[in-house]
Amino acid sequence: MSEAIKSGDTIAVDYTGKLESGDVFDSSEGRQPLTFTVDTGMLIKGFDQAVIGMKKGESKTVTIPPEMGYGPRDEKAMVEIPREQFPPEMELKEGLDLQLQNPAGQPVPARVAGVNETSVTMDVNHILAGKTLVFDITIAETGLEPPASSCGTKGGGCDSGCCGNCSCD
Repeated sequence: MSEAIKSGDTIAVDYTGKLESGDVFDSSEGRQPLTFTVDTGMLIKGFDQAVIGMKKGESKTVTIPPEMGYGPRDEKAMVEIPREQFPPEMELKEGLDLQLQNPAGQPVPARVAGVNETSVTMDVNHILAGKTLVFDITIAETGLEPPASSCGTKGGGCDSGCCGNCSCD
């Protein structure tokens, strides 16, 4: 009989992440299970807490509020960028996803929230900020070695699943 999962354990899970509407935003289906170390900041807090106490082979569905997921939407997370900083041939329209760079040169996913003749308003909230998330989780493996490359504190990584702060689209 397998032991209950606790903080610090490295496990592998199969999962499907959905919005409350039922729309799937991420899934391990057709890929390897997601391997991570529990409660180390690799994934959103609500996902970490959901697997604690589960055992290998166990499945459950968990609803994660924004505060335990990607946080509430922050209306201050809107950035005005002068239009001339974009290539003139670039067709900028509301809803377009782009990659910006922060002052340290790190990529920051952003979505065009508005365009006028002089500036572009970019929304740098995580795409799932403010959303209640529903995850179907099955524990595939327990007692694993920590992953060779982890994303660090809520870094996420599109090659390892999108439960962290990433955007795979």
